[in-house]
Amino acid sequence: MKGLRLALAQVNPTVGDIQGNLALIKDWAQRALDAGADVALFPELVLPGYPPEDLLLRADFVEAQREALKELVSWSRGKDIMLVVGLAQGNDELYNSAAVVYDGHLVDFYNKHYLPNYAVFDEKRYFAQGWRAPVYLYKGVRLGVVICEDVWHAHGPHRAQAVLGDAQVVLVLNASPYHMGKWRHRERMVGVRAWDNLSFFAYVNLVGGQDELVFDGGSFVVNPEGDVVARGRFFQEDLVVADIDPGEATRLRLHDPRWRDEAAECCEEGEFEVEVVPVAEGELGDKPGERSLGEPPGSLEEEVYEALKLGVRDYVRKNGFKKVLVGLSGGIDSALTAAVAADALGSENVLCLFMPSRFTSETSRRDARAVAERLGVELREIPIDGIFEAYLRALEPHFKGTPFGVAEENIQARIRGNLLMAFSNKFGYLVLTTGNKSELSVGYATLYGDMSGGFGVLKDVPKTLVYRLARYRNTLGEVFNESLLTKPPSAELRPNQRDEDDLPPYELLDQVVRMYVEEDLSVEEIVARGVPEAVARRVISMVDKNEYKRRQAPPGIRITPRAFGKDRRFPITNKFFRRA
Repeated sequence: MKGLRLALAQVNPTVGDIQGNLALIKDWAQRALDAGADVALFPELVLPGYPPEDLLLRADFVEAQREALKELVSWSRGKDIMLVVGLAQGNDELYNSAAVVYDGHLVDFYNKHYLPNYAVFDEKRYFAQGWRAPVYLYKGVRLGVVICEDVWHAHGPHRAQAVLGDAQVVLVLNASPYHMGKWRHRERMVGVRAWDNLSFFAYVNLVGGQDELVFDGGSFVVNPEGDVVARGRFFQEDLVVADIDPGEATRLRLHDPRWRDEAAECCEEGEFEVEVVPVAEGELGDKPGERSLGEPPGSLEEEVYEALKLGVRDYVRKNGFKKVLVGLSGGIDSALTAAVAADALGSENVLCLFMPSRFTSETSRRDARAVAERLGVELREIPIDGIFEAYLRALEPHFKGTPFGVAEENIQARIRGNLLMAFSNKFGYLVLTTGNKSELSVGYATLYGDMSGGFGVLKDVPKTLVYRLARYRNTLGEVFNESLLTKPPSAELRPNQRDEDDLPPYELLDQVVRMYVEEDLSVEEIVARGVPEAVARRVISMVDKNEYKRRQAPPGIRITPRAFGKDRRFPITNKFFRRA
């Protein structure tokens, strides 16, 4: 068929590394050219990296992008491929833009219309709103371009491009952060847009980790009937190639009476300025119908585990670390953290410290050693009882007459935190904290103790999911003893301690945390869903009272729609408590 070959360059840029990102763009543009592509599409803000946050307030940062774009335009001279590249640009106003480049010419900018200002997004802090809805004429094919949030609105600029500008293909630049199952929502939503507009939609997504965020890739192309016809790989860079017949969109429109009605409505609204911008003359060549079709994740556990690996790998590498350090306790959280780190970075780049006290069980010692041996990571043992005894002696005159309690328990955790940070300072290793979302929610963690470190691998992973991930990892090769997966969880800071002495069962705790933290439900609404009122009130009280701890926690990987940090901005000083 005479078709259009699209190349979706699903790449992993680094925020602020404009020259490095430019080299990345050139490399993948050349790959697209070598693949015979007519159009190469890159993600949103790929040139500065995403999200650049307050770097956008610096004039020199914007100027550096302008200079890099000039280099890209010069590089494109003599190359028969249309490039669409995301960047921030503007003079008096700054825009989240897509630059259209062809054969040594900067053809145009498309400026993003809908600027998200919810969850982890703050685009209205930086960008002005675009109003144009240009359609680019490339060798007889009409192409619309939109950016990320634009496509989530049914009556967005893509509608004007398709209905008023006869766009047969809509190119969508994205930096869509991962959370569990989001890839299904994207494909379903874009399928609806394609069907409503009777257009092909090509959705390119960023891939990689940036601080708390992970971008999962999974770029795809949808035909005018809403079917996914090409898909990229998840959690890794990829060039998604798809041959499409733009005439399919035109033929469908001729047979669909909806189209005339839509055109009349769109003309009446006049929200977007539609114009046709010429890019290249000529005709498309024959295409054999090549299409990438990557497989989506096989299970929820697989996609979360891959997200954690990518988040760790990029945080470590992009911040200049080579090795990481994990306090391996013999519990499930630290064991899973070590497994993710070893799988992400290689076992030779993970050092584990086992720091037993008088309360550490022989089972924990055995489980910690088994995990380290099976992962192939180095394990060093540093008993802390002598250090703990020295603390107790120093404090004895001041604590005299008081029972052993939380203060003494937390001293042990802080000793371990000090030892981990000592290794970090001495050898330059990054300390990975091991606490999970359930513990962080209710403050079941020690400031300057087990919360000490640079990056929280499980920060957004509920305890019940921790066990599911561990069992999934065992299907790839056994790492965790059955005893580690089944023994009652314990901090082992006092004799015979069990987490459920201090907390509701994790199955119940995680339900309340999800409803309160991620869904913002009230006590009454949570109780109406079957949770005992006393439990709901107790958990909510613990969540509210421990906001001050979470503010001091290291960043960690976001895998849910509502993670602690940028997602949830809760006041520490707060009289709207619903305490038991």
